Amino acid sequence: MAIKTPYFSYRNKQMCKGCKQCVKGRKLVLFVTGLCSRNCFYCPLSERKHKKDVVCANEWEIQKPTDILYEAKMCNSTGAGITGGDPLLKLERTIKYIRLLKKRFGKRFHIHLYTSLLQVNERNMKALYNAGLDEIRFHPDFVSKNYKQFWSNIKYAKKYKWKVGIEIPMIPNYEKQTIELIDYFKKHVDFFNFNELEIAGVNIPKMKKRNYKSKDGFSYAVKGSHQMALKLMRKYPKLRIHYCTAKLKDAVQLANRMKNRAKNAKTKYDKVTKEGMLIRGAIYLPDLKPGFGYHNLLRQIRQGKNKNRKHNKQKLLRDLAVLKAAIKREFKIETSIDKDKFRLITSPANARKLGKELENVAIVEEYPTKDALEVELQFL
Repeated sequence: MAIKTPYFSYRNKQMCKGCKQCVKGRKLVLFVTGLCSRNCFYCPLSERKHKKDVVCANEWEIQKPTDILYEAKMCNSTGAGITGGDPLLKLERTIKYIRLLKKRFGKRFHIHLYTSLLQVNERNMKALYNAGLDEIRFHPDFVSKNYKQFWSNIKYAKKYKWKVGIEIPMIPNYEKQTIELIDYFKKHVDFFNFNELEIAGVNIPKMKKRNYKSKDGFSYAVKGSHQMALKLMRKYPKLRIHYCTAKLKDAVQLANRMKNRAKNAKTKYDKVTKEGMLIRGAIYLPDLKPGFGYHNLLRQIRQGKNKNRKHNKQKLLRDLAVLKAAIKREFKIETSIDKDKFRLITSPANARKLGKELENVAIVEEYPTKDALEVELQFL
């Protein structure tokens, strides 16, 4: 019998350790590459990541390995989930990051990894195990023409003392293949994770072409996926299965991670909402304030890719230093320079005072993430 959890998910038995940390928002999501050998029609990756060799830590596109450690610390992470694309296509990078995290946070920092079975062999499994990987989750092919071709590669993973699992989406119209997959792997793995299928990212046109529809107007979850998951859990009551709903990812996993990060990201000027959002006052430069293409422009400036002189990183920081000094001199108000979004930060109360005298002053509610995505912004 499927047991409903407090996290909007369902389980037959105890969740695996990786999932227990994930629902508490304690897992760093480490995206090591968007490269992948497969072309799943249900792939949820965005255009920015799909088939692109980028590295992200909790959606933050990092520039150096130490950024990973910074993000893990900011979120009070007790573990990491390594994902892609297929991390095994960048095996050396993946191993480097596993060792980096273990060295910094210790052996108890729990790391799990997602991969297909295409790149699995004796050498790769041994390398991952020796690097310190605690748990490996496979996403076998079960929708293409020759989907069983690499299933037997699971044997290479079972040689080591780590937890081995299968994690797959619940795809309506593929119930027969899913049952076939479960029957094959149930003797080879420690657990199964079912995911509610979602219409998102690059898969939207392909999903629509196959006539998949969202279950309601408020969710990306596919109609019929939820029912299929519960049906299969009833069919296999003795297997260790955890069914992760789309609601869990947004309302629990992401929400808890935001609350964790807000504790460390907040400045002395910020108010933290119960959802973990930050409310702060902001003073923007005239040529760099929220609008169309704002975050893309910020990314270019941070990476030194914007050729416009007025958007030179060092010039912007000098301009902000001048503005900061002027505000303190004329209004006796303290501010701080935000080097990520090239603006000044102050309290909402101070912003209201400055808004009567200056332009480009706002009160903003935003995520406590590295990119500080705006939820609501009001210019004063």
